[in-house]
Amino acid sequence: MRLKSFSFFIGLLVFCLFSSLWSEEKIDIWKNNSNKSNNSTNPSPQDVQQNNNTKASNVIKSLEKIEIQEGNEILQEEKNVYGIYEPANYNFNLNMWSNTKAEDLRSSLKRLDKLKLSKSSQEILEIVLLSFSYPPKEMSEKEFVNLKIDWLIKNNRDDLIESFLKQNQEFDSKSKAVQYLVDKNISRANIKEGCDKIEFIDAKIKDPYLEKFKIYCLVFKKKNSEAQLLLDLLREQKLSSKFYDDKINFLLGVTEKTENKINEKNLLNFYLSSITTSNFKYEPTTKTKPEIWRYLNAANLIKLEDVTDKKKLKELEIAANNDKLDKKTIFEIYRQIPFNLNNLINAKNNYQTFDEIDARALIYQKYLLSETNENKIEYLFLLEDLFKKSNLSNVYSKFLSDIIEGIGVENLPTQYQETALNRIITDNNLLQGKIKYNDKILHQSKILKYFIEGENKKKVQKDIDKIFKKVTKNNKYFVSAKDLALADALINDGFSLPSNFKYEELSKKYEVPDNLLKLIDNDQKAFLSLKIVEIIGEDEIYQLDPETIYFVTNLLGKMNLVNIRNKVIISALPERV
Repeated sequence: MRLKSFSFFIGLLVFCLFSSLWSEEKIDIWKNNSNKSNNSTNPSPQDVQQNNNTKASNVIKSLEKIEIQEGNEILQEEKNVYGIYEPANYNFNLNMWSNTKAEDLRSSLKRLDKLKLSKSSQEILEIVLLSFSYPPKEMSEKEFVNLKIDWLIKNNRDDLIESFLKQNQEFDSKSKAVQYLVDKNISRANIKEGCDKIEFIDAKIKDPYLEKFKIYCLVFKKKNSEAQLLLDLLREQKLSSKFYDDKINFLLGVTEKTENKINEKNLLNFYLSSITTSNFKYEPTTKTKPEIWRYLNAANLIKLEDVTDKKKLKELEIAANNDKLDKKTIFEIYRQIPFNLNNLINAKNNYQTFDEIDARALIYQKYLLSETNENKIEYLFLLEDLFKKSNLSNVYSKFLSDIIEGIGVENLPTQYQETALNRIITDNNLLQGKIKYNDKILHQSKILKYFIEGENKKKVQKDIDKIFKKVTKNNKYFVSAKDLALADALINDGFSLPSNFKYEELSKKYEVPDNLLKLIDNDQKAFLSLKIVEIIGEDEIYQLDPETIYFVTNLLGKMNLVNIRNKVIISALPERV
């Protein structure tokens, strides 16, 4: 009887296991999306623009299993992909990097890292780097996801890091991403706002650093019982530390004393040190972590008690130049450096007899004492030279720009106006003006409504026939590279051009670089997009020369990267007012 019962139990267990396997079907959501995309008609550019802002709504874990034949056995290897954007929304797919070598991607990102990319370049790079995909050849999943997280952190993309954490449950750089967000909130020195903001993080995201900050936030909000409960759980999991326990116990009132020790291991420990150490004093150095500099700066904890301490002041100048310290702090210190009246009166003649720090402080004070705009701008330009000489231009450039804007270029003497105008730091990311259609010029005509507003294809074809016919009748009309960019995009999208418009013949004078054409032959969509980011670089798209606009749109069209191509067209071709 016992044997029969045991056999019955085993049989029932096997049945349950296999019945659950039989009932499951393998689902490939990307394949489904791909099929839908291939079978449907092309969306209007208006729809495309909306899709461009659509983020993948599902958390992607293991998307596909790769089958490997080994003798008579079939092994299954799980491959994970990480990102934010659904690749199909931008004409990409999961294999967008599969034909690219790992070293090519690394080298490209290193080159881009040296540029101050424009808004347009940043947007394309973001799409390419953060779309869900498999890594390039010879690159591990770990390295690939690290590249993404490192880029997000370096570019301070807090919003995208939040999205990445929500859409990717487990990945190697997760702790780094979480700690970055926590530190960003602490470094603002507004703990109430930081605690409120950090609550966005999904409860499913478990990380010891995040849990420690959440416990402190409960203490901060005087929810001691909840804090104690979470602290006990953290200790049970052996995820706390002696230092952290000591500080939280003190803040909870469990203990009356705490060690007056400053812990710099991470920003949370440093922050807890600063609020629990009596007579807290800390002097940052060049080796101090950037996040600690930011917190000290925000909390107004950086003070130079002795303004004659040139070594310390030099360290602060370097920190400000490296964006670790508020640059205004340096000028406040300059104001406090004492000079006698004779030195101030003769500053222009004797500043060279002082060391570099005193020379800058002397000229700055002389600027403050100047009454006329002519004298002010003269000393401001002299001070600029002194900062450049000491390789501290980053401390001064924004300061100079703000002062000139405050004075007003038009209020300066004529001989200074052009130089002053060049010193103003402008925002290249300003929105372009309203589009003005001009049917006398092809690339400015209302045909562009197809790309901008999603015009009906039949109506667009009528406009093409009418406008091209009218323009080509004008023997004096010069067909520009921008005109060809428009014509090329229309042909790729299935429109027909009048027979007397010799596109093939006209386009021969604009050669597309061979190295970029090879990327098309090798089906390297993602890497080609990175190359285009390099080409656009620090410029906005509308600032590119016509020939570059033509071969960029031509390449994107050949690779069927229609969404990015349309973005280039909308920015580069229309006339705006």
